[in-house]
Amino acid sequence: MNFLRRWQSLIICCVLSIAFAGAGALLTNLDEWYFALKQPSWKPPDEAFGLIWSTIFALCAAAAWLSWNSVRNQERRLLFLILYLVNGALNMLWSFLYFQMHRPDLSFIECFALLLSVLSLIVVQWKASKTASYLVMPYFIWVSIATALNWQTVVLNGL
Repeated sequence: MNFLRRWQSLIICCVLSIAFAGAGALLTNLDEWYFALKQPSWKPPDEAFGLIWSTIFALCAAAAWLSWNSVRNQERRLLFLILYLVNGALNMLWSFLYFQMHRPDLSFIECFALLLSVLSLIVVQWKASKTASYLVMPYFIWVSIATALNWQTVVLNGL
């Protein structure tokens, strides 16, 4: 039975990760407004973002699954779940603010909440699974880069 529960939890982690990734993708609208923005010269090509985010969401699904199965305490599992749900919501909020509302200024401010949520995942998972924490670190690095990119977009466009 324990074996079955482990596989069920893996499927749940993957489905939630795919759902958040899909919602973020649906909120990402590369329209006239986006292409009219001045972008920093160091911005990765638009095609790279899908690969980067797919990798991050896969790593987060694996990290969530490792953490979930590393503890038996239901309160600790609930904490992991809440942190991942909040992080997913913040990730979607960024996409909404930037791509739907066309407000890079507000999305830049929101980046700090997103960074804090990713850092919380790393710190809280550390005791349960160091491997899980390591798997989330690329997410922190990428959101840090994205925050700098977001700021440069604000500056270059006087937003």
